[in-house]
Amino acid sequence: MILSHASGRARERRHLIRSIAVAAALTLAATACGSGGQASGSGDGGNTLTVTVWNMAKTPEFKALFDAFQAANPGVKIQPVDILADDYPDKVTTMLAGGDTTDVITMKNVTDYSRYSSRGQLADITDLVKSADTSKLAGLDAFNVKNAYFAMPYRQDFWLLYYNKTYFDKAGVKMPESLTWDEYAKLAQQLTKEEGGKKVYGTYHHTWRSVVQAISAAQTGGDQLGGDYGFFTEQYNLALGLQKAGAALDFGTATAQKSDYKTMFETGAAAMLPMGTWYISSILAQKEKGATDVDWALAPMPQRPGATGVTTFGSPTAFAVNKRAKNADLAKKFVQFAAGKAGAEAIARIGVVPALKTPEITTAYFGIKGMPTDELSKKAFQPDKVVLEMPVSEHTSDVDTILKEEHELIMVGDKSVADGIKSMNERVKNEVLN
Repeated sequence: MILSHASGRARERRHLIRSIAVAAALTLAATACGSGGQASGSGDGGNTLTVTVWNMAKTPEFKALFDAFQAANPGVKIQPVDILADDYPDKVTTMLAGGDTTDVITMKNVTDYSRYSSRGQLADITDLVKSADTSKLAGLDAFNVKNAYFAMPYRQDFWLLYYNKTYFDKAGVKMPESLTWDEYAKLAQQLTKEEGGKKVYGTYHHTWRSVVQAISAAQTGGDQLGGDYGFFTEQYNLALGLQKAGAALDFGTATAQKSDYKTMFETGAAAMLPMGTWYISSILAQKEKGATDVDWALAPMPQRPGATGVTTFGSPTAFAVNKRAKNADLAKKFVQFAAGKAGAEAIARIGVVPALKTPEITTAYFGIKGMPTDELSKKAFQPDKVVLEMPVSEHTSDVDTILKEEHELIMVGDKSVADGIKSMNERVKNEVLN
């Protein structure tokens, strides 16, 4: 979708109207749970915990955590408030603004977290953080707001490179232990071909702005909140060059067709896929039920020339306690459980990357049925540096919106890279920072 300043304002008006329209429905949704639709505070009273989730049936980590917590706390019942993934940010925003009393709010990303915490909608759980051994809890710093914490991460995803081993074997190519971005681009062009009457792209870049912008920031040290975005240039040139060469599905087509990165990779439409570690649990599940036969493995994210070590970007997922929670004490107990050893073990068993990092958990993770066991895949799982996908500040949400809009205009060719970056600089400085 192509956005301008005017259409951005129109979108804000549509967002407001939509939020008002769903407010009444959310009054019910906030007190419903899963498919059962029971009231969130009913039944077991003080032993009932309500938790917002998205796509419960397709997100196995929630069930794994809930089952583990209930097993460790006999008599406790967790009632999920299930929301469609695409609607999740809008609906949670509306729920919290309306005084909803759901106990635990899942923080899907740090951008939403910065918004909710700055509005005073989350309970301060600094005491939980200070009382626990968090030295091995990856992603915790993202939730530090002036030395206070309003959420604790239970998983920490980061980006790496998935690849189709069958295509590499057919091309007589071995995935190198390390790749520069130029080498990655050449490899993508080499692997692009016709297979069984259909186009196989050498790689697939999803439509999220992070595919270009977050990796640029991570590997150059650029500041996505600073208002000067020249450091995006090289990565945009790379992405557009792959599109022009036909080695990656073009952005306009991917957007119009609402292309799904899972489908692109699992059906063999792309030989490589830069993507987050959250995809591992999904592809394992698809392989287990025979929905895909892709022979896959992992490699570290490509790096800039001369880089030492592997730098990538990622984002933690966390649980927070609603400031208006009906069952705040039980909510805090759940948050601490999910971020601890028992929670980490529960989700690691199903291929989800926990925030808690220990050698034992990593070993168990690669022992899961269907996980690639080659040394390169294991190396990919241990990057030297994981930079936060988007910094957290009071400006995060507004800057994110601007960067997304300008990203779309560049990728569909409505603006040149130079003009798009110029617009980012001007808009962030004028509309946000000033």
